[in-house]
Amino acid sequence: MQRLNLLSDIAGLAVGHATDLALGSGVSVIVFDEPAIASGTVLGGAPGGRDTALLDPAMTVQRVDALVLSGGSAFGLDAAGGVQAGLREKGRGLAVGAARVPIVPQAILMDLLNGGNKDWGLHSPYRDLGYQAFTAAEKGGFALGSVGAGTGATTATVKGGLGSASDVTRNGHIVAALVAVNAMGSATVGDTPHFWAAPFEQQAEFGGLGLPQKFSSGHLALRAKGVTLTATTIGAIVTDAVLTKAEAHRLSLLAHDGLARAVLPAHLAADGDTIFAAATGEKPQREPTDFMEICHLATQTMARAVARGVYEATRLPYADAQAAWRDIFRLQ
Repeated sequence: MQRLNLLSDIAGLAVGHATDLALGSGVSVIVFDEPAIASGTVLGGAPGGRDTALLDPAMTVQRVDALVLSGGSAFGLDAAGGVQAGLREKGRGLAVGAARVPIVPQAILMDLLNGGNKDWGLHSPYRDLGYQAFTAAEKGGFALGSVGAGTGATTATVKGGLGSASDVTRNGHIVAALVAVNAMGSATVGDTPHFWAAPFEQQAEFGGLGLPQKFSSGHLALRAKGVTLTATTIGAIVTDAVLTKAEAHRLSLLAHDGLARAVLPAHLAADGDTIFAAATGEKPQREPTDFMEICHLATQTMARAVARGVYEATRLPYADAQAAWRDIFRLQ
């Protein structure tokens, strides 16, 4: 089967989005056919999450039914409830006596100040958006850019968005990333169209421009949204390999390395950078070096997904919305 360069290259999962352009926000969900081994790490200073503590390798629960990425800051945490509702309709969830509890960890990003209409009344719309994303989840291709959790995403220089990428190890293990890029820092080098992730690019997936021929102090100067504005890049790295929960935790750390190679600076005090990791367990590891290569590709794949999210983003339909990379550099 031809690789799509998306998270959905991994069998046994589906991806769904709910996008509300009037709200300027949205939700993305990864739904596993069968519960997947999962862990994750938070390296940003201002995170928001739901059921993230259970992902610690020391905690009892090993597997998750779905992972949720959402806008909305703390209000967006309602989205996991909508995904749980969809899973419960299908009889999914961890068996606890006669009850079943869908396990749905979630991370959120801050997009409340991007110009959309956030006057939603008493209850936030995110539970309904979560359910919509769940019901929309499909295998195969899916949209990137200003969709789902990437709808309202921004960066220090150009519009952020939802990105994805995949790769394959020498022994056939697929490693893939999904990420909503709402960074306090910048995914591009200074005021140029070049991406920090350029060394890892495959087949001109984000323009094929490479890095600048020369670097100046201006290229390396701090570019950030501001001192008090919160941001956050959230994502997931998934493999079809058989992993333990401890190995999944390590995989999430290596994916954070990819984030740090694609965004400068990353993991700031006002970022809530969170990356989940999951393993569907379809393919056993064959050699001692298999896990090392899976981790190696996790770094590169996450970096590529970050750049793709920014490259594919489009400006929101508001007069004062942040310009997208394509608006500024006019490259299609």
